[in-house]
Amino acid sequence: MRIEDLWQDKTLLGFGLFPLSLVYCAITKGRALWYAQQDPYQRQRPAFKAIIVVGNLTVGGTGKTPMVIWLCDFLRRQNLRPGVVSRGYGGKVVKFSREVTAHSDPAEVGDEPVMLARHTHCPVVVDVDRLRAAHTLRALHDCDILISDDGLQHHALPRDIEIVMVDGERRFGNGLCLPAGPLRESVSRLNRVDFVVSTELRYAQSHIMHLVGNLAIPLDGQSPLCKLASFNQQPVHAVAGIGNPERFFTSLRKKGLRIIPHAYPDHHRFRAADIRFNDDYPVLMTEKDSVKCKTFADDRHYFVPVKAHPEARFVSAFAQRLQAVIHLNRFN
Repeated sequence: MRIEDLWQDKTLLGFGLFPLSLVYCAITKGRALWYAQQDPYQRQRPAFKAIIVVGNLTVGGTGKTPMVIWLCDFLRRQNLRPGVVSRGYGGKVVKFSREVTAHSDPAEVGDEPVMLARHTHCPVVVDVDRLRAAHTLRALHDCDILISDDGLQHHALPRDIEIVMVDGERRFGNGLCLPAGPLRESVSRLNRVDFVVSTELRYAQSHIMHLVGNLAIPLDGQSPLCKLASFNQQPVHAVAGIGNPERFFTSLRKKGLRIIPHAYPDHHRFRAADIRFNDDYPVLMTEKDSVKCKTFADDRHYFVPVKAHPEARFVSAFAQRLQAVIHLNRFN
């Protein structure tokens, strides 16, 4: 069983690891308090009109990447120039910033940054140090809005707006911090962020965001794209190496597909054998996984892109908050 699934319930393993969770929470809270006492402008705040952080409290997928893509599109329609910084999970850890393009190697810079570069057409820079990445991005490109992908706990980077993504179904698992549970920090952190957005199912007073995907796009770049409904005449293999594979599987079942699920760890480094099976059934995968499989895929392999649709209430509230931040920062 995947560790993410074990974290959904309180188990003997979690009970045994609970003392380590207390230590983890204490360290995390201590770091947050230390940074809260620092003046962000003394930390060489990058020169952006607004700095937006999209993150989560839990390990695993919650819809951060679709939200970042939506934000880039929204900001560009407001005649702003967004850029993105990311940790680059799944790539090689290096001690300098690296710019990511649509043609970058996911093994070098991570799968999500490549996907962001392909979708947003915005500058993307990866670095374990988000603050350093932000300064690199500003030096290389004429961006006026910074979006930090998965940087909620990276307190060294000043921020104006925090958006926390929540998996509407799994939520916070057993409610325990790492390593006994999935939490990176206490759920009480939600009280100090600007927006809480849950995917598919609403959590408490959160805003809601739906993920919509109706097409299957061939990885070989030559076969015609298809509607998902066209695959309901036969079984299909469903491959997912994301934080919550079941969400992908469930979305396909809701479209009437008969799937053979294949779940892999988040940021899994795929090999050809991982997506080849002893039959001729089509193989559907997430877009994030497709960037790592394209070089050894054939005409049986498709990815299913999803698009974020946040509710109108969030769009309005975010636009108002953004304008307030931009106005305030003009006088600082």
